[in-house]
Amino acid sequence: MQGFATLDWIVIGGYFVLIAALAAWVMTRKQQTTEDYFLAGRNIGWFVVGASIFASNIGSEHVVGLAGAGAGGKIPMLIYELHAWLVITLGWVFLPFYIRSGVFTMPEFLERRFNSSTRWFLSVFSLIAYVLTKISVTVYAGGIVISSILHIDFWFGALMTVILTGIYTILGGMRAVVYTEALQTVVLVIGAGTLTFIGLDSVGGWEGMKQSLEPGYLNMWRPATDPDFPWPSLVITSTVVGLWYWCTDQYIVQRVLAAKNIKEGRRGTIFGGFLKLLPVFLFLIPGVVALALKNRGELSWDSPDQAFAALLMNKMPAGLRGLVAAGLLAALMSSLASVFNSCSTLFTVDVYKKLKPETPEKDLLRIGRIATAIVVVLGIAWIPIMQNISGVLYEYLQSVQSYIAPPITAVFLLGIFYSRINSKGALITLIVGMAVAFIRIGLELAINSLEPGSILYIIGNTNFLTFAAWFFLFCVILCLVVSWLTPAPLPEQIQGLTFSTLSAEQKLTNRASYNFWDIAFSLIVIAIVAYVMISFTG
Repeated sequence: MQGFATLDWIVIGGYFVLIAALAAWVMTRKQQTTEDYFLAGRNIGWFVVGASIFASNIGSEHVVGLAGAGAGGKIPMLIYELHAWLVITLGWVFLPFYIRSGVFTMPEFLERRFNSSTRWFLSVFSLIAYVLTKISVTVYAGGIVISSILHIDFWFGALMTVILTGIYTILGGMRAVVYTEALQTVVLVIGAGTLTFIGLDSVGGWEGMKQSLEPGYLNMWRPATDPDFPWPSLVITSTVVGLWYWCTDQYIVQRVLAAKNIKEGRRGTIFGGFLKLLPVFLFLIPGVVALALKNRGELSWDSPDQAFAALLMNKMPAGLRGLVAAGLLAALMSSLASVFNSCSTLFTVDVYKKLKPETPEKDLLRIGRIATAIVVVLGIAWIPIMQNISGVLYEYLQSVQSYIAPPITAVFLLGIFYSRINSKGALITLIVGMAVAFIRIGLELAINSLEPGSILYIIGNTNFLTFAAWFFLFCVILCLVVSWLTPAPLPEQIQGLTFSTLSAEQKLTNRASYNFWDIAFSLIVIAIVAYVMISFTG
């Protein structure tokens, strides 16, 4: 395996100089309020919103995990990367409610729609979820990337990245995050795109790659009886997880909440939808190329999660190798920065400020920074446990998210579309949902110690996609039944927070926020998603 040449280090150094310069410029902007720090003063344009959405989503878990899915026979997992249509759903369906309500966070929106108890619960639930998924996965994947490329200790690489990213995130807040993410998006797309083209060329193009694989390897649609990826469960669960992640999760939604208005926020989601189409070609295909080269005896790696780094170090020329490495670092840093800022926002606004509403703005910013550091430590501590759950990183991420998403998705969907849903229905669904999610994760961890055939073994061993699909249906039914058996919410409580309670003025304002081109570009994104789904049939 090749090492980095001098030119590679120059390119990587240049990337860090650009990031440092941009972060320094942003930090010169005064941040006197929590709105300045957490939402960049609600003054971000559509391009930065879209780029930030993409960069936040595309982290090292994609670089490592999605490429690993391509190299490890997990092609059906690419359906999670065809969620561009759900990014658009955020802009068209959910965003107007969020911006009109003037909220900082998703738990705060639940308080507006239901009550303070739902806000409390979702705040705690979200922080725990970030530790189980985003922070631990991002740090773990980053450690793999850095140790594989730079040939340094895994934990040293992971901790170094956390510290470097935390510096500008903590000091610069949301504004530093979104502007550095816009730059990181450009670096990531150019770097990973270059590797895709060079990799495909090295195997003789698309057809040459297919010839080096088993027949039907690129088919993402498995039979309904498939033990790993039954297509009905895959479609349902991926949609549920996607709605949670793209439309209700603070990590993503915080980007559009920082937009100047509904129009800029929606156009940011449309732009983000176009960018979301890229990961299949930027990460999954390089993983498949790495497998094709391994089958030919031209490349070697021990784990599918190492496929991307192996392809990079063996097939890219000097200079371009450094560019791709900079793109990997960009992906890692953007994801970490986003989750740091989201955790800070959730704890400060939804927990601390609720407990001590009279706290000065300056003290709130300090508390948020301290909370971020604590959550990061917890995420790092979870990494060794996380490694026991799944052999492929991307599958681990999607499996855990499949247990977390159903109750939250059910509550938000029903809360916006059905005015009869009340606070009792929402709260009980969230509480029971979290309990079931943790039971499933616990059983999955302890599966080897359970008696085969027992109820606990069956629950823990059921395919995660099938389990999540039934779990979502259970959450919907639970929320409906509890709401029907208890008093309906007062009309003034839900005014403007559901589709059926929008005023005539609100409907007109929403209509004025888009034009023909917004609709046309949204339909183009949906058409491309459909084409890719049809194309990956083996």
